[in-house]
Amino acid sequence: MAVRAEREADIQTMSFEQALAELEEIVGKLEAGKGTLEDAIRAYERGDALRRHCAAKLAEAQAKVSRIVETAGTATGTEPLDAET
Repeated sequence: MAVRAEREADIQTMSFEQALAELEEIVGKLEAGKGTLEDAIRAYERGDALRRHCAAKLAEAQAKVSRIVETAGTATGTEPLDAET
């Protein structure tokens, strides 16, 4: 269990692009069908964690974009994302 938490913790430090690249790599390996069943299960679990991380990063970016403040039709900045509300 501690190993899984450690692996997911390293995902949290990844950028969207890093996580997506690793996810694409995992998908390619799984599609190739090489390796053991146990390896495939571990890869699938990691891929799922990466997918969730990418979805969260996209949701965060969407929330930031939706908070752009416009004054007279010109973007003047952004408001901080309040993820608690």
